[in-house]
Amino acid sequence: MVFDAPPAERTAHSWMPSSPCGPGCIDPVDEIGTARVIGRLFGVAGLLVSFPVVNVVTPRRRREQLQRRYARTLLGCLGIRLRVVDNRSAANRVGVGLSDAGESSDTRFADPGEGLLIVAGHIGWTDVVVMAAVQPLGFVARADMVDWPLLGGLAKLMRVIPIERERLRELPGVVACLGERLAAGDRVAVFPEGTTWCGRAYGTMRPALFQAAVDTGTSVQPVRLRYLDAHGTQSTIPGFVGDDTFGTSAKRVLRSRGMVAEVVLEPVENPGLDRRDLARRCEQVVRGADLSRHGAIEASDWIEATATRVQDPESAEAQQQRPSRRLRPFRRRGVGHQVAESAVSTD
Repeated sequence: MVFDAPPAERTAHSWMPSSPCGPGCIDPVDEIGTARVIGRLFGVAGLLVSFPVVNVVTPRRRREQLQRRYARTLLGCLGIRLRVVDNRSAANRVGVGLSDAGESSDTRFADPGEGLLIVAGHIGWTDVVVMAAVQPLGFVARADMVDWPLLGGLAKLMRVIPIERERLRELPGVVACLGERLAAGDRVAVFPEGTTWCGRAYGTMRPALFQAAVDTGTSVQPVRLRYLDAHGTQSTIPGFVGDDTFGTSAKRVLRSRGMVAEVVLEPVENPGLDRRDLARRCEQVVRGADLSRHGAIEASDWIEATATRVQDPESAEAQQQRPSRRLRPFRRRGVGHQVAESAVSTD
């Protein structure tokens, strides 16, 4: 498929994140009929083709509303309903709502022009659509996404901040760019685990990108994101794990019945002065009492993401500090990697 991305180079360095989730994590699909699947597919194609044109001709002041409407309609075409729960205090709350995709809701991450770093666990490529359906925002994503046909154009419209996980020396520049966007009043979402998990299991939130919030004094919005089936049970169908390609993952989602994406906005966290402490606080809020089915992979304190200090993974010192435990190699492919590997992979 032309949209299948090349696999991540797991051998680039030993600190790239890895998820043990695989096909065994994915639930059986409660399938809809073929005719409905074809209808959903045509709906998705129409939205993807029309969005760039409609976005350009829409006055700038109305684009956020347009983008939000498109994201919600796209969720509807995927057969996913949106449920938004706002647990923030009255002082920090921006609207309240519990809604399905396509219905009116005032729940948003932040007021226009208010910089905010949004962090969430990462399950699959649908996460981006779900978050944008709450309120349009930018994302940190893999660098080669902007070169892909069609999706690359959408990435540019979303002002994606590119990151190359294989080139650790560029990490401070990514943090600086993220800080500039936050200081300018942008909302930007990151998935600090660095890769996708099935939803019932999760990894550790890596602290590196949190430095941008610390440097700019920007508040951080922790988000609990999960998918439920028609019976209200947590579902792993949207998980982009194991040997998934974008095609196999999209087919699974398009054929599913009664999916609900639940977005819970937890109280906003102050950035503080320590990115590691900020990452731990956000992870505790996002995970709560939930236990990872596979167990969380500990984050490394190997890399400094402040200004310029990024250690060469091939240096002798780095070789000595490498963990003896070998992580499972990356095997996933597909368009979902613009999301699946969007977060920075190191501390």
